[in-house]
Amino acid sequence: MTDGQPAPHVLRAFGVHDRALERLGGGRGLTWRAGDVVLRPSGDRLEARWRSATLARLDHTAGFRTPRPVAATSGDWVVDARAAAAAGDGDGAGTGTGVSTGDDGWEAWRWVDGRTDATRVGDVIAAGAAFHRAIAHLPRPDFLDDRDEPWSQADRAAWGGAALPDDPTLDRLAATFRPVTSPSQLVHGDLLGNVLFTPGEPPTVFDWAVYWRPAGLGAAIAAVDAVCWHGVAVGRLGVLGTGVPEWPQLLVRALAFRIATLHLLDAWDAEQTVRHRPVVDAVVQHAAGTLEAS
Repeated sequence: MTDGQPAPHVLRAFGVHDRALERLGGGRGLTWRAGDVVLRPSGDRLEARWRSATLARLDHTAGFRTPRPVAATSGDWVVDARAAAAAGDGDGAGTGTGVSTGDDGWEAWRWVDGRTDATRVGDVIAAGAAFHRAIAHLPRPDFLDDRDEPWSQADRAAWGGAALPDDPTLDRLAATFRPVTSPSQLVHGDLLGNVLFTPGEPPTVFDWAVYWRPAGLGAAIAAVDAVCWHGVAVGRLGVLGTGVPEWPQLLVRALAFRIATLHLLDAWDAEQTVRHRPVVDAVVQHAAGTLEAS
């Protein structure tokens, strides 16, 4: 294995050992395509197996679809990156099961043609809403209780489950927090860059970042991401949430989540403060009922 590629035994386990590997642009440079299969590090194996099993049987609608997961020859959804060594064959030719027992595994998904487009934030939000309706019946998975990376820490802080990082911008947002009564359910917390558009096909929702929050939060995160990073006009923040219950509060929580994450990643600095200031101003105004749409 070189340059972050999946090892030969991983490729064999997913039936793509005879196909050329192509590094894909997303996924922090760790995602690979082999023919009609996409391979990526699985992260936590419990979450990866749950997500694959869930999306393998999820019914698609006219409003969205998802890639389908690919099972390994063992029947598992995750293959251990270290299985070859455990089998006593350094080049991956051993006969180990390939079943992942840690976080350094690989998962596989069917390739779907299409392109992301962050400027189509309204269409992204619509696809996310269709996806959220389809998963609204699913129970909360236990693995959410054990996650402790920066994104999960920031999510808890934005919803009162932990202290926010000490920062004047976050203090300003927190001053506008009000109780949110919309019910929580499973949501996708990173929609904007994870919806593919293909002519003549429903949008494809992929790379599900799993959270347990009100359904509208996914739309709110997409909206603030579009305005902060992709040139969407700040005046659209209000209209992007048309019909979403408690939209002003969801925007506040979404922006607090994103800024807290940057703090926890040691990426919040003076430049980020300047970049986010117009969006913070707009979100605070919207929470006070004074934001004008444009």
